[in-house]
Amino acid sequence: MNTTLPPPTAAWRWIALVLASLAMFGNYYAYDALNPVVDLLREQQGLDYGQIGQLSSAYNVAALLVLLAGGYVIDRFGARRAIVVFAAVCVIAAVVTAAAQNYSSLLAGRFLLGLGAEPLIVAVTAVLAKWFKGKELSFAFGLNLSISRLGSASTDWSTSFASPLYSNWHDPLWLATGVMSAGLGAAVLYFLMEKRAEGRFDLGEAVQTDKLELKNLYRFSASYWYIVALCVVFYSTVFPFRYFAIDYFQQAHGLSREGAGILSSLLPFAAIVATPIFGLWVDRVGRRSLFMAAGSLVILPLFLAVTYLPPGPIVDLVVPWVGSGEIPLTLLLSVLLLGGVFSLIPAVMWPSVAYIVDERRLGSAYALMTFCQQIGWLIVPLVIGWLNDRYLAGPENTAGYAPGMWVYTALSSLGLFFAWKLWRAETGPGAHGLESIRTRSA
Repeated sequence: MNTTLPPPTAAWRWIALVLASLAMFGNYYAYDALNPVVDLLREQQGLDYGQIGQLSSAYNVAALLVLLAGGYVIDRFGARRAIVVFAAVCVIAAVVTAAAQNYSSLLAGRFLLGLGAEPLIVAVTAVLAKWFKGKELSFAFGLNLSISRLGSASTDWSTSFASPLYSNWHDPLWLATGVMSAGLGAAVLYFLMEKRAEGRFDLGEAVQTDKLELKNLYRFSASYWYIVALCVVFYSTVFPFRYFAIDYFQQAHGLSREGAGILSSLLPFAAIVATPIFGLWVDRVGRRSLFMAAGSLVILPLFLAVTYLPPGPIVDLVVPWVGSGEIPLTLLLSVLLLGGVFSLIPAVMWPSVAYIVDERRLGSAYALMTFCQQIGWLIVPLVIGWLNDRYLAGPENTAGYAPGMWVYTALSSLGLFFAWKLWRAETGPGAHGLESIRTRSA
C-alpha cells in the first residue's frame, strides 16, 4: 500500500460506483432480453418450449464453466481490464443473438453471454471492494444491485416504451445490444478513470478472487448446506418463472404484451426498492433463519393461486413514463407477494453465510453456493419447457401450463423444508447466531 498518496475522495468513489453499475445495468438488460420475445420466437422462428428452455440453460452451462475456472482470468488481467474484456464479450454475445438466423446461433449467443456475464459480475465486485473497502461498502453493494435490477425491469418495460420494435424478435434484441454497448462504454470510462486515479490516490492492494476449493467441502456445517439447498430451490423457482412469465401471462391469462411486461417487471422492481430495507430490518432484529422460513411459506401457494384462482376484477396498472396495462387482481397480488419474497430471502440468505463460515473460506463458500445455484437454474427451464410441450400448453389449452406451475410449487415446498431445517439447527445447541446476532449486539 502506498502511504504517500491520499485515499480517493468521495466523488471519485461514487463515479467509480456509477460507471461499474452502468456496466451491470447493460449486463442484466441483455440477459433478460429474451423474456419478452418468447412468443415471437415460437411464432416466427418455429421454436418449441423445450428449445426456449435450452436457450436459458445454455447460459448456465457457460456460467458453470466460468465458475470452475475460478478467478484466474480476473487475477491475471486485473479487475479494471477484466470489466472491459467481459463487457465486450457480452456485447459480442448480444450481437450474435440479435443477428441469429437459426437456433444454433441463438444457442451460441446465449452461451457466449454466460461466459461474459458471470465474470463481469465478479469483476464489478472486485472494483467495488477496491474503492469502498473501509468506507460505505455495504451501501455501495446495495446501490449496485438496485441499478442492476433496474436493467431487468427496463427489459420488461421495453414492451411498452419500445412497443413498435416487437413486430419481430430481432429488433428488441438489437435494442438490448445497444444497451449492452452503452454498458461497455461505461466499462471503458471506468478503465480510463482508474488508470488516471492510480497516480493520484491510494487504491490499496490488488484484490484476489477466491477459487473454488472442492477438496474441503466436508468441512462446511449443516447450516451452510441448508442455506445452499434453499438457494438452489429458490433461484431455480423464481428465475425460470421470470424467464417464461411474459409469455405465460399472455398465453394463459390473455394479457397484452405491454401488460405482461409491466406485471413481470414488478419482481425486479420490488428488489430495487425492498431488498435494502429488508436487509436493514433483519440486521436490527436478527431472526434470519425464521425470516427465510417465513418467505418460503409465503411463496408456497402463489403459483397455484395464479393457476387455479378466479382472476378477480381488472386493475389498470400504470408505471409513470413507461406505460400501463390491465391486470387481473389475483395475478397482481400474487406477483406482488412473489416480489416481496424475491426481496426478502436474498437480503437474508447471502449475508447469513458470513455468520456460519470461517472468513478464510468465505470466497470458496460463496463460489460453491453459486455453482450449485447454477446447476438448479440450468435444469428447471429444461423441465418447464418439456412439460409445456408435453401437455400442449397454449392459449387454446391453458391447462397445459399447470404441470409447470406444480413444479414451481414442489420446489417451493422443498425450500420451506430446508428453511425449517435451518431454523431448527439455528435454535439448537450448535447455532451460529443467525437468530440472535443483531447490529446493535454484533
